[in-house]
Amino acid sequence: MTKSILGALASGLFAITAVAQSQLDATHNELRALRDGVLDAMNKGDIDRQLSFLHTNVVVTWHNAEVSRGREGVRAYYNRLTTGPEKMVSAFRASITVDELTILHGDNTGIAFGGSTEDFTLTSGRDFQLKGRWSATLVKEGGRWLIASLHASTNIFDNTLLSLAKKTAIWVGVFGLFGGVVLGWLLGRRRKVA
Repeated sequence: MTKSILGALASGLFAITAVAQSQLDATHNELRALRDGVLDAMNKGDIDRQLSFLHTNVVVTWHNAEVSRGREGVRAYYNRLTTGPEKMVSAFRASITVDELTILHGDNTGIAFGGSTEDFTLTSGRDFQLKGRWSATLVKEGGRWLIASLHASTNIFDNTLLSLAKKTAIWVGVFGLFGGVVLGWLLGRRRKVA
């Protein structure tokens, strides 16, 4: 009888574990669908679809340290950069990596984080790639996972924009030095003639 009780307990624990694992797998599949949907919408420039993956009170901190609150705040930021009269970005594409499975806190909250590679084409025609890091807080509301908070960042000591600024400074320095030498030579010749 003891063997049958132990066998029943083991079978019960195995069944509970299998159900829990199945539910966990289903949750992570839902989160993968959220990630894939957001990326697809971003890469197609579909702002309305992007917003559908965000919580109504989302808070986004962008690479430039600007903060957008709510879906309409995100729309305003996006439109200013990509469609407004002073737009800066003419094309954008992103890919992300996830460092590990979303850390779940209960059944309706999770934290995800990883890396990103973002390709920009500016209205000036300049292309550059920005590698960064991101973290997101996810909430399940109304049976759907949504992004409640997103933070994007870039290494301030080693990034494409900083490298571009250094190259520009070097070229300005070279041209300034060359111009100074030529101007000095011309002024020196003028004094000799006079």
